[in-house]
Amino acid sequence: MSAARDVDTFATSLLAWFDVSGRHDLPWQHPRSPYRVWLSEIMLQQTQVRVVVPYFERFVGALPDVASLAAAPLDDVLALWSGLGYYARARNLHAAARACVELHSGDLPRDFDALVALPGIGRSTAGAILSQAWGDRFAILDGNVKRVLCRYHGIEGWPGLPKVEKVLWEIAQSHLPSARMADYTQAQMDFGATLCTRHDPACVLCPLQGGCVALATGRVAVLPTAKPGKPLPERSAHVLLLRDADGRVLLQRRPTTGAWAALWSLPEAATHAAAREWFGGHVNGDYDHGEPLEAIAHGFTHYRLALQPLRWREVAMRDTVGDNDDLRWVARDELRTLGIPAPIRTLLETQLRPEHEDPPT
Repeated sequence: MSAARDVDTFATSLLAWFDVSGRHDLPWQHPRSPYRVWLSEIMLQQTQVRVVVPYFERFVGALPDVASLAAAPLDDVLALWSGLGYYARARNLHAAARACVELHSGDLPRDFDALVALPGIGRSTAGAILSQAWGDRFAILDGNVKRVLCRYHGIEGWPGLPKVEKVLWEIAQSHLPSARMADYTQAQMDFGATLCTRHDPACVLCPLQGGCVALATGRVAVLPTAKPGKPLPERSAHVLLLRDADGRVLLQRRPTTGAWAALWSLPEAATHAAAREWFGGHVNGDYDHGEPLEAIAHGFTHYRLALQPLRWREVAMRDTVGDNDDLRWVARDELRTLGIPAPIRTLLETQLRPEHEDPPT
């Protein structure tokens, strides 16, 4: 089979499959504007469509365009993002919107180099924006596409290796159709997410099965090649759940770098001794009256975190702790307005329910 015929078969087969089985009612498709496509692509990084949809709708309801996103305080953006995880995406989105206002008259640029120069936009995301928003002929190479191409062409090696990724980009570019780029881009993502899945792909239904090297050679289960594994390191910390006489909870803004950067969370200490020291320097009360709560396990990309919450009620800040923008008392009904890490938000929602309140005296 010639390369030209193979390319035509791959693209036309995917588009025919998409017309019948693809997703045509996603909120960012109606209307399909550059801003909405960009926002959806950032949200969909490492996150499933079913999770993203309600967040997307809430986000565009509050911030419907580049200008409103750029003008919004970062705290508002993080609050809208809270629960989606990978918060660097939200910070980069906000910074990129401000760059668009400053450099591109408030619009997302229709230029590949200008797009990849914006925070949080790489080669694949730029291609997805250009192909879906404007129909321009650019390839994408997200995790779903890598999986499909590795199986279809029998590509060995972990796709994250530069030499393997280079080959996949060349193949992805070679498969581009001459028209219907928005549909083709969506078709690739839908196909990998719903049919050529990581586990138990539906090969019997696959429109590409006639040309799939992995299927023909019995290697569907082993392609793409898995990333060389190593155990994730484990870290632990104590978090202090402090409430004042009015029932408010004390939150502290996280540093601008590292895990949960710039979000509001509970004060945290790496060790029991460090937690005692922080408590003594900031709070009027008896540290030893703290109640241990159920431990929280949370996984990050590069490590696992075990949090031990400790709870105190009716405490006050020491007079020596002056005004500090990184510490604030927050009432229960204010929590929804802040960007708070998902496991901490779950803890607070549980502990601030009426059944956890002190009984009346």
